Amino acid sequence: MSRPVQPTRILIVGAGGREHALAWKLAAEPGVNEVVVAPGSDAIAREPRVRRVAGVDPLDPAAIVALARERAVELAVIGPEAPLAAGVTDALVAAGVATFGPSAAAARIETSKSFCHEIAAEAGVAMARAATFDAADAAGARGWARAEAERPGSRGVVVKADGLASGKGVVVSDTAGDAERAIEALIDAGVDRLVLEERLAGPEASLIAICDGRTAMALPPARDHKRLRDGDEGPNTGGMGAYSPLPDLDEAAADAILADVHRPILAAISRRGLAYRGFLYAGLILTDDGPRLLECNARLGDPEAQAILPRLAAPLGPWLLAAARGMLPGDAPQRLAELPGATVAIVAAAAGYPGAAERGGTIEGIDAAERMGALVFHSGTRHDGGDVWRVEGGRVLAVVGRGNDLAGARDAAEKAADTISWPGMQRRHDIGAGVPAPTVGAGR
Repeated sequence: MSRPVQPTRILIVGAGGREHALAWKLAAEPGVNEVVVAPGSDAIAREPRVRRVAGVDPLDPAAIVALARERAVELAVIGPEAPLAAGVTDALVAAGVATFGPSAAAARIETSKSFCHEIAAEAGVAMARAATFDAADAAGARGWARAEAERPGSRGVVVKADGLASGKGVVVSDTAGDAERAIEALIDAGVDRLVLEERLAGPEASLIAICDGRTAMALPPARDHKRLRDGDEGPNTGGMGAYSPLPDLDEAAADAILADVHRPILAAISRRGLAYRGFLYAGLILTDDGPRLLECNARLGDPEAQAILPRLAAPLGPWLLAAARGMLPGDAPQRLAELPGATVAIVAAAAGYPGAAERGGTIEGIDAAERMGALVFHSGTRHDGGDVWRVEGGRVLAVVGRGNDLAGARDAAEKAADTISWPGMQRRHDIGAGVPAPTVGAGR
């Protein structure tokens, strides 16, 4: 197999838990001299061989280009979706910087849910039945929702904001009344367009691939838990925990999803004159009739990244650089090699989240969790001197336990998360519990 080249100087754009996990992974790889993170965080800055540049606006393409040139980076990796939408990749590529992250036009696969449906239909990828409505046509949206909720066999209606909503612009409605209230709430919040979908049944799965515009290599699959409280109750969040691997999504199933979802979508995007080079996240639901696509994201998931990256058995940087150049080797593997065992990531969130988060609380127990062998990735913290960490965001930490199997990883994560506290802290206690039974060849 061809061996891609390891970049020695890498720029990561972003500041959250996903970017902390990326910096942790890439900075530890052989041959890497420096990982620069902009704007980064206090916690990211503490990783060996990582330099934080706090004063750079991640949504300012010119500022990111200037930093990439100043540090002579060989690879830029875009973490969150907002810089993609702001054209940061476009500016870096125009400046000659190899950049892993799709252009603003290609990133519409995430920034517009209606565009995702359009691309999936063109690619022949099965999604939920759906309709798109402008906010001015609230009556039409309510009518579609009522018809779908009252359709024989209906399980409800999913109401989505068409644009970016940080993983929280989705309301799962059981009844027509619930759906109508969700429509009105999103319109009142300023959403311009809505996508309404039939509600599908089955466990969800995330399969994220490294893409070079033509082909795709899968990362280990993961399962995210979006609801705030145990038992999948409460409002949707950006994600309250994740685990990997998935007993109900084996290697044959992952290969089939790459063939049936990722590669057809890449081809459909390519036919529009766009080269999709970045992470392509397929959010799936494993129905009785096979996997159905729920959504695409144009970046690593969060908190999936915190569960997936510790499971990689090989360096990640060379594959990201090869993909950024549009040059994944022809003999590249279908899937990146995985370490044996499992990971469970438990997110600890601030009081008030997913609404207005209460900031400033003193966080206790991070050192104790790390002494137990857990990885602790920071999403929303600030260092206040000495051993003092304070809450500085909605989702605050992801505590990652590792084990020989999911049960062992879950036990390690629970025990480590139990050591962490601050006033009003919210977390789930069922991440990785009730795992679906193994399924062989569930892809097609």
